[in-house]
Amino acid sequence: MTQDLLPTDTELVEAAAALLSRVHDPGAVRVAAAARGISGAVYLGVSLATPRVKVCAESSAVANAKIGGDEAITTIVSVGLGVDDVPHVINPCGVCRELIPKFGQDLRVLIDTGDGVVAAVTPVELLPMPWIRARSYDD
Repeated sequence: MTQDLLPTDTELVEAAAALLSRVHDPGAVRVAAAARGISGAVYLGVSLATPRVKVCAESSAVANAKIGGDEAITTIVSVGLGVDDVPHVINPCGVCRELIPKFGQDLRVLIDTGDGVVAAVTPVELLPMPWIRARSYDD
């Protein structure tokens, strides 16, 4: 079930859009992400690419949150530039849908509902039956 946006959600969308307007990797898709840590700090990330490696904006934003000392995030959003060069909220890819829940099961993921409306959902709504290991490899 989608949730209405909060004023702090709009701030994240604007932060990602502002980053994207000034920084992006020409070899990658034009995507930036913003994540709010449990401390309230905002962490940004951009997509990066080489011919063999691609890093999503969401994973770089989450990595920056970890580097900044936040063990979890409360909200994350991805913003992409389309052919019209206008920033739009976009939905996380499958890999990011697996990554995001590792940083908070009840966090808010801002998405485009498909009709241009931005709303918030939980990670389980994005990926209801995630892959899990048969056993722990941390032993």
